[in-house]
Amino acid sequence: MIETFSVLPHLVPIAIAYCLALPIGWNREQAERSAGLRTFPLVAVASCGFVQAVESTVAQDASALARVLEGVIAGIGFLGGGAILQQRHSVRGTATAASLWITGAIGLAAGLNKYDVAVVLTGFTLLTFWIMAPLKPRENERGEEEISEPGSPR
Repeated sequence: MIETFSVLPHLVPIAIAYCLALPIGWNREQAERSAGLRTFPLVAVASCGFVQAVESTVAQDASALARVLEGVIAGIGFLGGGAILQQRHSVRGTATAASLWITGAIGLAAGLNKYDVAVVLTGFTLLTFWIMAPLKPRENERGEEEISEPGSPR
């Protein structure tokens, strides 16, 4: 077992996953979202790590690798679901949930040595946040005292 211990081959994909997730986490942190600078790199590294951990074991069995990928994707979806909050008249956190999911895809791509895919996913994610943010309508700025449920006193 000790003969198979080799850290160096895994450092490159994990470091790439980490570095590509940092600007996404930074964006979410600056937007004061529930997940940010620590969460996004961890999601990418974990996704990459799952692929790297089973890579040699499932190399000859594509269906086994597919099951690992499905599990990671479902797990990240569950994590993203926790970022979505329903408030009185709105749902918040869907962009954070989607960005967690795509960050997992970045980690999976890096783990599969598909760095070009990981870079493109990162680029599109950042472009979406930077270009679309100014286009998003301002949230309703009424105070809670102005929002009342039907039948409740004002």
